[in-house]
Amino acid sequence: MSTKSADDFNRLTVSVEGAVCVVTLNQPERLNTVTLEMHDELTRVWPVVAKLEAIRCVILTGAGRAFTAGGDVKAMSEGKFVEAPAHEMFAADRDLIHGFLSVPCPVVAAINGDCVGLGASLALMSDFSVMADDARIGDPHVRVGLVAGDGGVPIWPLLVGLNRAKEALLLGRLYSAGDAKSMGLVGTVCPREDVMSEARKLAEEIASLPPLAVRWTKLSLNKILRLALEQSFDTSAALEMLTFMSQDHLSATKAFVDKTTPDFEGR
Repeated sequence: MSTKSADDFNRLTVSVEGAVCVVTLNQPERLNTVTLEMHDELTRVWPVVAKLEAIRCVILTGAGRAFTAGGDVKAMSEGKFVEAPAHEMFAADRDLIHGFLSVPCPVVAAINGDCVGLGASLALMSDFSVMADDARIGDPHVRVGLVAGDGGVPIWPLLVGLNRAKEALLLGRLYSAGDAKSMGLVGTVCPREDVMSEARKLAEEIASLPPLAVRWTKLSLNKILRLALEQSFDTSAALEMLTFMSQDHLSATKAFVDKTTPDFEGR
């Protein structure tokens, strides 16, 4: 079976096998932490994938032990996430999420390990999910002094209801695979070593179905998600930009790196 890879990415790999495209977060030595470079590539990759006319399904996964450990807290503690103008960061967040939802064929999230922050948003906005039984999922933006501005605010209430979403996002909790399954966050839980094979079985089933019907059903269903995005995404993303410049965010990230207890002042 022939495989071709995109050459335009350093922190992601993109391969096509038959009708299935696999996008892999590929910085395993750092647990696929979302650095500024990886964030940029995650913004740019979805328009590329959307133009692959022969594919009928996408699998999104991570290399190594994690799907992604979340944002690059060390870089945040050094102020690197506020070096670019806030409006550019806002636009990048918006383009990433809207680009992801614009991939016409279904996306299967193969959650091979811990799935945190932006990774959780992408996994939960995927059309199907397969999760390792020893993995955790959650959106702990608040624990580093940030608003959950990269998709968590619209998607969690759709999946688990408003009150449970508040628990998840206001407390920044990580949930086990068993809890995620019972809450309706993910569809399938299996041993870690079986995650990709289960995801591929699902992808092959999707690829065997009438492609126009599948794509247009996804398009119709995602109107509900897009409506939620219109209601809350821009607000949460803009407020995240403000919290990036807060003293509490700096205190939280420095304490994370130094393994100390932060002192929050509400400014």
